[in-house]
Amino acid sequence: MKTLELASFGPVIPVIVIDDVERAVPLANALVAGGVRVLEVTLRTSAALACIEAIAKSVPDAIVGAGTVRSRDEARAASGAGARFAVSPGLTESVARGCEEGGLPLLPGVATASELMMAREMGFTFVKLFPASVVGGVELLKAFASPFQGTVFCPTGGITAQTAPQYLALPNVAVVGGSWLTPSDAVQRGDWDRITALAKESTQYSRAYLLSTRTL
Repeated sequence: MKTLELASFGPVIPVIVIDDVERAVPLANALVAGGVRVLEVTLRTSAALACIEAIAKSVPDAIVGAGTVRSRDEARAASGAGARFAVSPGLTESVARGCEEGGLPLLPGVATASELMMAREMGFTFVKLFPASVVGGVELLKAFASPFQGTVFCPTGGITAQTAPQYLALPNVAVVGGSWLTPSDAVQRGDWDRITALAKESTQYSRAYLLSTRTL
């Protein structure tokens, strides 16, 4: 699998922070019911790996990956838990090596032109702009378009339901990441219908960059 293939399943990848493994499967089912199959579970809680494992085993229609991968060991652990891809806030050789060793396609984070040049030298042409809203957002992506032709972005960080379409209208954006599909209050209350509704809404966003091949 190549990470760019993830964009063919919908315009939004939910960035999920969850600390209760008992809620992981119902949450994943709610998102899948709304048409969102690619799920990024961030390694920001002690329960994250267990949540990834539970989703991987119990929600076959979900394509679950690990987010906030910051080290070689975390990459290996994510692979062992059943993650099918990894997302990192930045890019180091150690993280890249760990993902390669674990068979995890990596979507690395960049924030500057120099970081993007390094990512391209390492063979990455699909990258995450993070934190998008802080480092320049739509205007930065427009500026990157000409000098970095052939690079495709997944902006993440501070993106909302209101701003997502602005990013998705850009020709060098394939998909966006965001946490608004899984609001913490809805997760805590087990309001799965609300999450399904938010997921359905997100699938209606238009994208300038479309992929027709689904090989997962």
